[in-house]
Amino acid sequence: MFGVAWVEWIGYAASLFIAISLLMTSVIKLRVINSIGCVFFIIYAFLVKAYPVAVANTIIVLINLYQLYKLDVFSEKNR
Repeated sequence: MFGVAWVEWIGYAASLFIAISLLMTSVIKLRVINSIGCVFFIIYAFLVKAYPVAVANTIIVLINLYQLYKLDVFSEKNR
């Protein structure tokens, strides 16, 4: 479509999710949407063999999950 390879669309989707995450006023929404973007970047990075990008985004996902855990998002007492 429009001469852009499908793998590039994954990269564009990743960028879009990252950009949208920065517009969030809620830290929880920011971290969740940012993590989705990072997962897209991890997939994209493996497809284009950009392993440092995959490593960096994996670390960011882990940081986001840790911060969400610290915010008690996954706690049963908040439900």
